[in-house]
Amino acid sequence: MGIGGKVDGILLTNFVNALPSTLEQGLIYALLAMGVLITYTILDFPDLSVDGTFPLGGVISTTIVASGAHPALGLLASLAGGAAAGLLTGLIHVKLKVRDLFSGIIMATALYSINLHIASGKSLVTIGRKEATLFQNNALAGFLDRAAGEFGTLALLLLIVLCMKALLDLFLKTKAGYLLRAVGDNERVVTSLACDKGRVKIIGLMIANGFAALSGAVLCQHQRMFEISMGTGAMVLGLASVIIGVSLFRRLSFVRSTTAVVVGAVVYKMCVSFAIACGMGASDLKLITAVLFLLILSAGLLKKERRAKQNA
Repeated sequence: MGIGGKVDGILLTNFVNALPSTLEQGLIYALLAMGVLITYTILDFPDLSVDGTFPLGGVISTTIVASGAHPALGLLASLAGGAAAGLLTGLIHVKLKVRDLFSGIIMATALYSINLHIASGKSLVTIGRKEATLFQNNALAGFLDRAAGEFGTLALLLLIVLCMKALLDLFLKTKAGYLLRAVGDNERVVTSLACDKGRVKIIGLMIANGFAALSGAVLCQHQRMFEISMGTGAMVLGLASVIIGVSLFRRLSFVRSTTAVVVGAVVYKMCVSFAIACGMGASDLKLITAVLFLLILSAGLLKKERRAKQNA
């Protein structure tokens, strides 16, 4: 075997060894992607407050678990905190008439300071080894470890994602869910039905940011730590996952959009993992994210141009 073959073998080995961790990360960020799906695809709302609500969920969850409380309480509190942040973003946009992009930026900026206050001014908060998280030191985690071995964490994450996906799918089938879709497609339809389009937008933003905060909460319990800058680029990551998923299943109409973005998040994380296996360092993670996002957007634009030329 030549030098090239050995190098390829090492890259493949590194990638395969990192695969379980990559799948775990992909499932965690799938929750974020489902939130971005609501704002980007359904509401057509560029909600940059996600960069603040993602770490908001993380710091709430971390501080609650570190205090000795049940990890499930940390998730519920994070979900509520994210929904509250989404409510404020919606009120800034709807009631104060601030443009959607600016309202998200304002909220994300404010949340940076709020997150620091919750963390008692610390940029890093850790969870002690004796404290119970979703993945350690509790009955469910112990059962999954015995049943699935080293894949216990992956099984738990898959269960959480499937449950949240099912709840979102059920909501989108309700009257409120159809109104949410209508606001993004044509606001006049909602108005003609004697419904307040502003209120529908606010509800959508609350759900989307709740998902983003839940994703941050799960990530921090998985890593047993919170870091203040963890939200940087969260919106881009979620958006990349959505675009990948939607592009992969564009021609398969029977695949739900929520399923597509879950797969998209996993594929995105696998691309990042492969880049790291090729020798790029952890410090290059944001660069990898930016390049992948650029390639995804460029590919989509090139396809549109080709279709336009064919139809011309």
